[in-house]
Amino acid sequence: MQWRDLLEKRYSVRAYDRSVQVEPEKLERVLEAAVLAPTAANRQPFRVLVIPTEGREAELGTIYQRAWFTEAPYLLAVCALPDIAWVRKDGKNYSDVDAAIIMDHLVLAATAEGLGTCWVAAFDHEIARRVLSVEEKLEVIAFTPLGYAKAGATPPSRVRKEASDLIIYK
Repeated sequence: MQWRDLLEKRYSVRAYDRSVQVEPEKLERVLEAAVLAPTAANRQPFRVLVIPTEGREAELGTIYQRAWFTEAPYLLAVCALPDIAWVRKDGKNYSDVDAAIIMDHLVLAATAEGLGTCWVAAFDHEIARRVLSVEEKLEVIAFTPLGYAKAGATPPSRVRKEASDLIIYK
């Protein structure tokens, strides 16, 4: 798949086929994308939690209360490690930026593998921490389900602003 095609094909999947498992080799390639992602000063201040959903739908559903959140075979949670992240001179800790880069790599790699994802940031942080027994040093930044979109699921139409409204040349 060409880069531009990949960018155009990616969309937020909100309906997963629970009956189709993600092949282990595809999961590994998606996770490898996280390892290959750039981070500030190459500190790699992140961890990816791989969470099988089968049999845990009710419990995991308390983190984000949409039925599709637990339909896919896996949830991936990208967590930051602020204590080891690069910090800019003005005090800005880049762990959340690094985590966003990791998530973007995961999402694009999943799309290249024919898998669906949906970046979820509007989750209950405290419930996520408790349900997943997340260590104090980790900050859960974002989730995505990982699985195959249901047959017939179509990407919603996307409205994008004009590049001239978003790009500023100086």
